[in-house]
Amino acid sequence: MDAKISQSQINSAAWAACDTFRGVVDPAQYKDYILVTLFLKYISDVWRDHYETYRKQYGDDEERIRRKLDRERFVLPKGASFYDLYANRDADNLGELINNALDSIETHNKSKLEGVFRNIDFNSESNLGKTKDRNRRLKLLLQDFSKPELDMQPGRVSEDVIGNTYIYLIERFASDAGKKAGEFYTPHAVSTLLARLAKPKEGDKICDPACGSGGLLVEAAREVGSRNYALFGMEVNGSTWALARMNMFLHGCDSARIEWCNTLTNPELKDQNRLMKFNVVVANPPFSLDKWGADEAEGDKFNRFWRGIPPKSKGDYAFITHMIEVALAKEGRVAVVVPHGVLFRGGAEGKIRQKLIEENLLDAVVGLPEKLFPTTGIPVAILVFDRSREPGGRNERRRDVLFINASQVYEVGKNHNVLSQAHLESIVSVFDKREEISKFSHLASFDELQENNFNLNIPRYVDTFEEDEEIDILALQGEIEALEAELAQVRSKMSSILQEIKR
Repeated sequence: MDAKISQSQINSAAWAACDTFRGVVDPAQYKDYILVTLFLKYISDVWRDHYETYRKQYGDDEERIRRKLDRERFVLPKGASFYDLYANRDADNLGELINNALDSIETHNKSKLEGVFRNIDFNSESNLGKTKDRNRRLKLLLQDFSKPELDMQPGRVSEDVIGNTYIYLIERFASDAGKKAGEFYTPHAVSTLLARLAKPKEGDKICDPACGSGGLLVEAAREVGSRNYALFGMEVNGSTWALARMNMFLHGCDSARIEWCNTLTNPELKDQNRLMKFNVVVANPPFSLDKWGADEAEGDKFNRFWRGIPPKSKGDYAFITHMIEVALAKEGRVAVVVPHGVLFRGGAEGKIRQKLIEENLLDAVVGLPEKLFPTTGIPVAILVFDRSREPGGRNERRRDVLFINASQVYEVGKNHNVLSQAHLESIVSVFDKREEISKFSHLASFDELQENNFNLNIPRYVDTFEEDEEIDILALQGEIEALEAELAQVRSKMSSILQEIKR
């Protein structure tokens, strides 16, 4: 069976598998059962393909075949494959058998998969119901992925299958989960753009301190163009951390170090008692994270917040500050996705923003279209910081900041807007050349930024309107609209709090 399997076929199978759990398990939870089963099916198909290849060479010499298989990139122990479990789908202890299989896979691939399945229990009565119902659901789950057309042997399916299916499920669950934009994943085109703006090169250490499922790290690795790189990540959500580890495994990035921790309060990427440093730092952190750890920031043992402590209810500059502090001095590059409020909000954020500009660290501001993320309609921006602009760095003489207004550069998709390859090329070309194009890009001097009180709102620098219109009024209108969106979020939070108080 050599025909390619489309991503839509796999997505459909995953969505059909969701029917097994609906009404019993929370959607944010049952996607983990589905994705782990999909992962097991994928590695079982790869293993079986290798087995058939060796069997053609060595006939029925099972011991020799097993020795050859054990030298592969991963080990699939006897009795632990998807097909072993499917053969036992009528067993009274099916949940226990699945747990044992996953535990065995972890044990035999300790350096690559240790702890990946620790947060998921296929034998949980509280999650999957009593024994009879649980066994029925697990049997249906195995049957959903046992169809011949879902044979995922090498050459038939992309190694991106798990990550892409994860994104698909998150999009479908978005309204149910009620998560804020950016907490789960970065759309592929935005990941690609972020990686290209960050410019990772051979030999670089690349970090994503809010790595989610690891898609952005994968894109940054692809941008290098060889296998000569090192990947690092941190993720606070246990099940998402496990998915990132699986993603690294599937993409052959077995040496990637992905830590399960809170980046802002307890970062685990350390070299003894100091934070590790990286050539490239990229991230799409959760937007305006509330309760991010401001109370602990003043006593931060790594002294990351010396420029100022961001507001308790908005962790954007906490992530930005961390990223800059872990970028290598005089050479590190940082690219981060942010909501537009980061560009112009005052108070503590305004003071931090001013200091970053006065330090000559800000290299570019790229405004992107609205509705790029399926879970939110707000437009976002990418900030690029370059520590080679510091004294002694390669770009220390560069004092201007490039503004790119790509808010109108997109294709209208079915559920959200899309950046095409041509759009990406146009943005990256202007970025690389630091080119000024009327109504699209502008190089702002330090004096110009200072005159605008270090407000980075893009319409202040890139005039996309007719000459006879008042630029300041239009810029102010954009700020008002962004603030109104934030006000709506605050009101929603206040309403929830009041409801809790009434109870």
